[in-house]
Order: sequence, then C-alpha cells, then structure tokens
Amino acid sequence: MTHVTVITTEGQTPFPPRGGSGAPPSPLTAAAALGLLPPDAPPVRSLYVHVPFCFHKCHYCDFYSVVDTQDRQEAFTDRLIGELAALAPYAADGRSESGGKKGRGGGGGGLRTIFVGGGTPTLLRPALWERLLAAIDRCFDLSAIRAGRDEAGEPTEWTVECNPETATPELMALLAAAGVNRISIGAQSFNPAHLRTLERWHDPDNVERAVAMARDAGIPRQSIDLIFGIPGQTLDDWLADLNRAVALGVTHLSCYALTYEPATALTARMKAGKIHPIDEDLEADMLLATVETLRAAGFERYEVSNFARTPDDRSRHNLAYWRQEGWLAAGPSASGHALVSVDPSRGGVRWKNVPRLGDYLESPPGCAPVVEIEEPDPARALRERLMMGLRTVEGVNADSILAHAAAAGGGSLVERLSRLARRLRDEGLLRDDADHWRLTDRAFPIADFVIGKLTEQV
Repeated sequence: MTHVTVITTEGQTPFPPRGGSGAPPSPLTAAAALGLLPPDAPPVRSLYVHVPFCFHKCHYCDFYSVVDTQDRQEAFTDRLIGELAALAPYAADGRSESGGKKGRGGGGGGLRTIFVGGGTPTLLRPALWERLLAAIDRCFDLSAIRAGRDEAGEPTEWTVECNPETATPELMALLAAAGVNRISIGAQSFNPAHLRTLERWHDPDNVERAVAMARDAGIPRQSIDLIFGIPGQTLDDWLADLNRAVALGVTHLSCYALTYEPATALTARMKAGKIHPIDEDLEADMLLATVETLRAAGFERYEVSNFARTPDDRSRHNLAYWRQEGWLAAGPSASGHALVSVDPSRGGVRWKNVPRLGDYLESPPGCAPVVEIEEPDPARALRERLMMGLRTVEGVNADSILAHAAAAGGGSLVERLSRLARRLRDEGLLRDDADHWRLTDRAFPIADFVIGKLTEQV
C-alpha cells in the first residue's frame, strides 16, 4: 500500500496517489484518502453529514458550528449535495447523479445508518432540507434504511439531531417521508437555571413538543441528550431531569458528564473563577443514580453514557463508530473512516474535512478539502478497538484482539495485554467471559482509566 504521512493543518504534506506517481490533488481532498482503498475494500455502509449552523454558540460545545449572519445556507446545501455525489461511489450500492448504480457492492441494501448532526441541522430551511433529502435518496441506496432492517436482520437507522426550538410539524413530516426514523433532541436539562449556565436558550417545555411532533409525523424513535455535573446542579436536580425525560416515553437517553473542553467559553469562565466545577464525589453519585434510575425505568446501559429501552433502540450509527466500522463524512469538520479489509488488524484510512465553512464553500465541487489524513496503522487500529469497544457492554472479542496484537506488535505485545487483562480481572475491573473482555459495573465509572491501562501497552 502506498505510504502516506499523517497530514495536519493546511494539508501541505505531499500525498502520492495510489498506483503511481504524479501531483497530488490540489487542494488535498477526501478523495485522496479514499483513493488509498484497495479495489476489494469493504463497502462503506454508514454516512455522517455535518450541518454547521447554529443560532447561538453554547458555552460548553466544542463541535464545529457557526452563527451565520451571512445566510450561507443555500450555498452550503449546493456544496454539500456535490460532496455527497462524489462520495457515493465509495458507499455500498451507491448511485451516480443520473441514478445509475456505481458504488461498491454491499450484499444488497446499501447504507445501514445515516446521522445528520451539527451544529443545529433543524435550523436548515425546509426548502433546503427538501433538496438535501432528495440528493441523499438519489446518491445512495436507502432500501435497508426504509425497510428498518438490513439483509442480516439488524436494525437500520437514519437520525437527525434536533434543537427543541427549531422543530416544526412541517420539517418532521419532511424527514419522516424521506425515511428518517430517529430524532436526537438536545435537551441537556429541563431546569432553566442550568440551561442558562450552559448558554442553552430553549424553553424546556419545547422538548416535549418536539417529541410529540416527531411521533405525530411517524418518526418512531426519539432520543434525548442530557448533561449532569453542571455547576450549581444538585443530585435532586439531576434526578428531576432524568425522571422528566423518562416520562416522555422516549426510546433512548444519552447522559453525559459535563466536560470542560479547552477552547470553549465555559472553560474560560471556569478559569476566570466565574463558575466552579461540582464536587467529584457528587458527580460520581450522579452517575450511579443515572444507572439505577434508568435501570428501574426499563432502560439498558449499553455504552458508558448511553441507555436504550431495547437492543433495537440502541444508536446503530454510534455502534458503527464504537465497533470501528466504516463511515463516509460530508460537511465541514466531518471525520470519516474506511476499512481497507474485513480483517480489523489491517486498520483503516481516516480523514477530517476542513473545519472552516468559508474554505469548504470556496473549494471546487467534489470531495471536501481535508486537514488531516491517516494511513492504515495496525497499532493505532488496535488502540482504537480497545478504546471504543470496551466502552460498550458487548466489549471486545479477546481472541480477535490478541490476534490483532500479534499482527501489530508480536508475541511480546500479546503477553503484555494478556497479563494486564488477568490483573484487571483479578481486581474486579474486567470480565473475561464467553471469550470477551468487558468492563464490570465497578469499572464503568473509571472507564477511561481502565481502558487507558490497556491502550498504553500498545
């Protein structure tokens, strides 16, 4: 396989194209990353689309978003549609713009998951949503998503992130007609004081209205995002948020501990002494209360921060991330991953689109310009399999991991990982049953620590 150096900001490192010499694309685009894939690479069956627009930048958020005072929504939609058409050949059973099939064979059924995130995707005007939805239908095979199951009988999913204030019956009807079967609503809290701390400005009552709109339109699955550990939040406050979300009858909850990301306004306020993180013991109590409350309400924890009513209600798109499968990426700042082989020890190609709307809009039609490309690396792939797989209740297959370790680092790496796994098991932090390594209930609150112990061996 052609060697490629990891490319960081501005993409200045030369990138020799696969199969020969010549000048690299200018500017460097995701096509260069996808060009590394061998002809027999597995077809990609997931798609992430990033819509960067927000009407306000929340103080805790470090995802790429813009408060666009120039009204570039139409130009963005034009550029995004062109990018989707350029990505289609790398998807399972993708199509050309004229409707003819041109994507990689995928065993039938095309894409399994789509996730439209942001930003605030529901801020996009309905007329532009109509064009975007039509383009997705034109470029990709959505038969499995519309059927609700793939050829193996596994659930399929099309999720759109939703801000409670921007949900409308008209938009929900558009999404449902296109095949969207899941809405992820950013509630974060139902307490107005805590929403103000986070610089979230929606009316808490609009969360319930958004859920009702989705159901009325025929979107069967609804997920709510909540945050705990907000400065000033008490355990009773958090339990009230949990219970109110459960009462809405949603199928999925994501419950995240507040993190102070480096380049956010929230972190700047903390450093200035204007707000203070909550006590670590209180945060631990909140996490424990989350598990107990949701378990009693019929939710199963299937990942460190995610809970579903049934296995079919789990986020299939996020599972693709955690299982290190492949996904295409469209939109500014979106990151993609494509496997070079069905053998996970071979790793995959990763890339990140330019995280600047202006540069994205000014680039030529086709795949987006990128700021980073990483070539397949068995050691990195092993670290990622451990880091992502152990966050889930299904864990990782021990035999497969050790075979991967042998390929990435030889017998000494296998011995180090095996020895550490035995020690973690003896300490009650790792279960080693049915040939899988899984975190114990005791280990989930310190998942990053436990997983870090394993990945640092690689």
